[in-house]
Amino acid sequence: MSSTEAVETTGPAGPAGLADSARELTEGRTTSVEQVSAALGRIEASQGTLNAFRHLRAEAALAEAAEADRRLAAGERLPLLGVPVAVKDDTDVLGMPTYFGCDGELPAATADSEAVRRLRAAGAVIVGKTNSCELGQWPFTEGPAFGATRNPWHTGHTPGGSSGGSAAAVAAGLVPAALGSDGAGSVRIPAAWTHLVGIKPQRGRISGHPHIDAFQGLTVNGPLARTVADAALLLDAVAGSHPEDPHRPPPVAAAAAAARRDPGRLRIALAWRPPLTLTGSAPHPDVRRAVLALAEALARLGHDVEEARPRYGLIGLGFVPRATAGIAELAARHPDPALLDPRTRSALRTGTRLGGRVVRAAREREVRQHRRIGAFFHTSRGGAGYDVLLTPTTALPPPPIGRFDGLSAWRTDLAMTEACPYAWPWNVLGWPGINVPAGFTAGGLPVGAQLLGPSRSEELLISLAAQLEADRRWYEHRPPAPPVPSPPADGR
Repeated sequence: MSSTEAVETTGPAGPAGLADSARELTEGRTTSVEQVSAALGRIEASQGTLNAFRHLRAEAALAEAAEADRRLAAGERLPLLGVPVAVKDDTDVLGMPTYFGCDGELPAATADSEAVRRLRAAGAVIVGKTNSCELGQWPFTEGPAFGATRNPWHTGHTPGGSSGGSAAAVAAGLVPAALGSDGAGSVRIPAAWTHLVGIKPQRGRISGHPHIDAFQGLTVNGPLARTVADAALLLDAVAGSHPEDPHRPPPVAAAAAAARRDPGRLRIALAWRPPLTLTGSAPHPDVRRAVLALAEALARLGHDVEEARPRYGLIGLGFVPRATAGIAELAARHPDPALLDPRTRSALRTGTRLGGRVVRAAREREVRQHRRIGAFFHTSRGGAGYDVLLTPTTALPPPPIGRFDGLSAWRTDLAMTEACPYAWPWNVLGWPGINVPAGFTAGGLPVGAQLLGPSRSEELLISLAAQLEADRRWYEHRPPAPPVPSPPADGR
């Protein structure tokens, strides 16, 4: 019995996904006001349980939905016209503070970020901003500023982080899709722990402006959705650069089209060993069983799958200075640093010490790291290189809420490295990766696997993920339905 079959996980049908929501609107089977009102109702009803959102913009979203309905009635068509979506609390939305998980008072953003501008240009209605841990630095979404965001599959566990609010919102069906950001796995980890598809695109694929080169180039924005097609549709809607962006890769022709293409026969490496860490991390038995079942499915679909060991080298030397310097840069902007978590203040001190020359040296190592790990895809002993690398997304299933409470900065780093040793190298490289649902533990907690590729390989990874999805049909499994609002006493 596979880990997917070990527990009954098929929940209620739930609301439509992103593509279906857009289709219902263009076909006149529903209205944007109805979709947005329903999303706001689900969010408000679940907030006391899941706590997925930091801010709602209910009045503005309903006004935008009414305008979308007028545009639809006039015959206008855009990819996401009238569809409700959410963005993470690190994303600037005009008129709303960008708290990024922090406590205290911050000013409202004076303009939309480039990603939000592109979402609006595609017609999407942003209903609110989702919770993130403080400055996005941990794989859990908890903090004194907003409490704990909980996993829809089991509310005693975290949905992951730092895009935990976005993941919880999509997994629970509060919105059909959401944006997150990924600086060390912060899209892929919560996607794994909530049974979602999460895409970390190529660095620069989605603009981070005005927060350009975030975390010294480690962090990118990325979509979270229940299906590959929905994640690809959202990627198409937000992809593109701003003139001030330092990284501007050539555009992907159409991610949504890639989700409909056969990937061809691929050579896929399955790697169990993560890069060198101080924890000696190994995958939990339930994680290993789930990822092995996924590898067997890929082999059954006609791909050549074999175990291999990428030569990561000392890639951590390129990560730690950049990550801590990024935290220091953001923390230093907070108007009241005393409100920050002690672990954040510790990272601020470390990042300040490692700034300047150390960070420049870390970034200069990236060229050598590209050559070392790129050789895994271009050449290997005895023949051509691999097309795709398959690894667990995390070593452990989602931890309980409060697992990291009261730990020092050092012990928190050790604990999260033990749980999540696999995702961060692709942030150092700036290359794309996709989390796909791999199955469930015996207790019903979701786990995931990463499909990782070389530079600018989003289309290949999306095609492969879509092929796997058609076989595994992971979208049929949903968590228990969140609470729904009760009708008014007078029945109106």
